[in-house]
Amino acid sequence: ARCIKLGGAPAGPAGTGKTESVKDLAKALAKQCVVFNCQEGLDFIAMGKFFKGLAMSGAWACFDEFNRIDLEVLSVIAQQVSSIQQAMQSGAKRFDFEGCEI
Repeated sequence: ARCIKLGGAPAGPAGTGKTESVKDLAKALAKQCVVFNCQEGLDFIAMGKFFKGLAMSGAWACFDEFNRIDLEVLSVIAQQVSSIQQAMQSGAKRFDFEGCEI
């Protein structure tokens, strides 16, 4: 997934070390990893700002409790992630995201 610029999605029961595994992998690859605890009421505007920061810094994100995001918001988040992945896969140094050049 890393070589083709895609993300990962560890799945499993609570308390089995998914978040810690992602953090450890990031550390082993010398990447900053930001753990974000998703909650009900999260909107796509806030997530867009978060994604801009990640894209500018090159950091990884680990989204805890991703299942708590409202379905309507999740749809927009999927489009935002897709936009960033497409830019990465094309090797773009700069790209337009949510009306800003990154």
